[in-house]
Amino acid sequence: MKVTAPDNIRIADRLWIAVALLHEVHPSRVAFSKKEILEKLDSEGLAEGVERGTLNAHLDQHMVANAPPSSGKYRMLFEISDGNLRLYRPGDHTHPARHQLNKPSKSFPRPQDIPQRFHVLLDWYANWSRKSPIPSMPNFDDDPLIRLIGSGKHIWADEHADEYVENLRREDV
Repeated sequence: MKVTAPDNIRIADRLWIAVALLHEVHPSRVAFSKKEILEKLDSEGLAEGVERGTLNAHLDQHMVANAPPSSGKYRMLFEISDGNLRLYRPGDHTHPARHQLNKPSKSFPRPQDIPQRFHVLLDWYANWSRKSPIPSMPNFDDDPLIRLIGSGKHIWADEHADEYVENLRREDV
């Protein structure tokens, strides 16, 4: 059943929903063509009131983590070598111009920004994004070295890294 999308859903969130739905329906597929994404957007009623050129700009630049940004610095999609797109996963290569120090760029919609019927996709994404995109690679949750990340941070909790190095240098003199 085609449902018209409310006008207040951001274009990036609409496209993210379409790609997430494609991933959910086709779990064995690594990525999807822009044509497939636009067709899914249409079939879900999420393209209502949005010009094709605007959608294409989002799929080419605004949302693609490993592409140079034009205006938007989102990291919601990732382009693989054949030009197809998949959802962004934490750890994917990000174009250096998309890095933001104080505020990480958006990688998925906030629940309050999308209709309730799509909230299940956010839970699905949280699980999906932790899995390795390549079947032959281990799941990072199972990697003993990855699980050690942050395990010793309490040791240096009272001293800034720069102060620590400076103190080491003073001890050498």
